[in-house]
Parts: sequence; structure tokens; C-alpha cells
Amino acid sequence: MITHVVLFRPRADLAEADRKTLLDAFMRVSCDIPSVQAARLGQRVTFGYGYESVPQPDYRFMLELDFANADGLKAYLTHPAHRELADRFYAAVDVAHAYDMTTALDTNSGPPSPEGPLPAESPS
Repeated sequence: MITHVVLFRPRADLAEADRKTLLDAFMRVSCDIPSVQAARLGQRVTFGYGYESVPQPDYRFMLELDFANADGLKAYLTHPAHRELADRFYAAVDVAHAYDMTTALDTNSGPPSPEGPLPAESPS
């Protein structure tokens, strides 16, 4: 499985109508692109733990999309609905970072492997 992870902070002056349009575009890619297996959109919460005070960009939101494999991710990235989302997204954010991650541990699939959750790092 590959998860496409996007951390972002919307522009402070983003109009409510533009927020809605961005959310609608996210819903379209989540529902209309067959290779998207799961989608999650979340907002950052804090609880006062030490790691929260480490200097870092203030990403207020997170978007995650799951794909069965690299071909599914490529189908998503080249789909016209993704192009629309990307155009709206980059016009609406101050800062964003996207990462594509393979799943090494999924407790929904059973107990962890005896080899541990962290596989050897693969070359980029």
C-alpha cells in the first residue's frame, strides 16, 4: 500500500467560498478516481506534549489518500480531477509538503511482524 500524505496550511485570507470549493474538489478525487482506496482529511490538534514545541512549519491540516500500489498513485496523479484539485490547492495554501509512503505496519491487518515494523530503507 502507498499513502499519499499532504501537510498544509491554508492562506489566512482564503475566503469561505474558496475553502468550500477546495473541499468539493477533494471529495471529487476521493470518490471519482477509482484507484483511491481510502481518503482522510484532518485538522491538527495539540495536547501540550514536548514534541509539539519542536520548531516546525505550522501545518494545520493533513490529507491522506491510500492506493494499492504505485500504479494506483500514478493513475491518481495524472487524472483530470487531481489536476483540478492541485490547481485549487496550490492557489489556496501558504505552505504545503507532500510525501508518498509505503505502509510498513498496519495493525488492522493483524499483529506486527516479528521482524519489527521498520523495514530496511530502500534507495530513493
